[in-house]
Amino acid sequence: MRIVFMGTPEFAVPSLKLLVEQNYDVVAVVTQPDRPKGRKKTLTPPPVKEAALSLGLPVLQPERMRSAEAVAAVAEYEPDLIVTAAYGQILPKAVLDLPRLGCINVHGSLLPKYRGGAPIQRSIINGESSTGVTIMYMAEGLDTGDMISSVELPITDEDTSGTMFEKLSAAGAELLGATLPSIIAGEAAAVPQQNELATYAPNLTRDDERIEWGKSARQLFNQVRGLSPMAGAFTFLHGEVFKVWTCAVQDGGGRADAAPGTVLGADASGIRVQTGDGVLVLKDIQPAGKRMMNAADWLKGARLETGTLFGDGGAA
Repeated sequence: MRIVFMGTPEFAVPSLKLLVEQNYDVVAVVTQPDRPKGRKKTLTPPPVKEAALSLGLPVLQPERMRSAEAVAAVAEYEPDLIVTAAYGQILPKAVLDLPRLGCINVHGSLLPKYRGGAPIQRSIINGESSTGVTIMYMAEGLDTGDMISSVELPITDEDTSGTMFEKLSAAGAELLGATLPSIIAGEAAAVPQQNELATYAPNLTRDDERIEWGKSARQLFNQVRGLSPMAGAFTFLHGEVFKVWTCAVQDGGGRADAAPGTVLGADASGIRVQTGDGVLVLKDIQPAGKRMMNAADWLKGARLETGTLFGDGGAA
């Protein structure tokens, strides 16, 4: 069994490590190229590359998996099976056809719901009470292949994208370990997806991060959780970007005469803001040019008057 593993972010690392720990012959690891990160734009390897090198595995980093050179480089390893987890590129048919046992993917949703590149974030943003991991055979479409196995996990109000990434990453690796023997034996049950039930989770954009105060407090609470700790949700204060990292929904206390985005008060518990339905309490925030901090700490040195309006202008 010669396995080529493809993955990029931290989500994929437990699956790679499981393959090695269970003594599968991982002959190569394919991941995205190193990218500039941070204010200094330091060239940084993806987590899967770091894990692969620590395990002594050869690493390929093609810019485009669809290129003839990239396909040929993978073909040289003569894989019996290709395992992917959040690789970040759609595999061409030339790659899908390489391994005799096919290509399988560890996908962070309960397919056919949330096909696409941001299933975990969007499941939280959309207020889902549960999500999961599906192991599937890969096809040419976007996450359209037959399903092999799945596991469901709850999403609580305390969860963020960060906590769910960790939970689903671990659950995906465990599910992969339990599913591989049947795939290798040719006994895996391949269940076609019900395409009419499919929903999509496209990669997040800047518009997805922008707070629209006319939405309900609950919707905005889910948006903030779904964007933390990666991008963060943002609004504007006095024309400058103001990020919100954690928040809470307040029971009652709203004002029917206050426009959405109006500050109703601010104290040690946070900044209370009127929404289209209910009150959102901002807990951890990041004003323009500053680090993330607790709202109560920021209020010690900042003046925020009741009646101030968030979202008062400026382009993203």
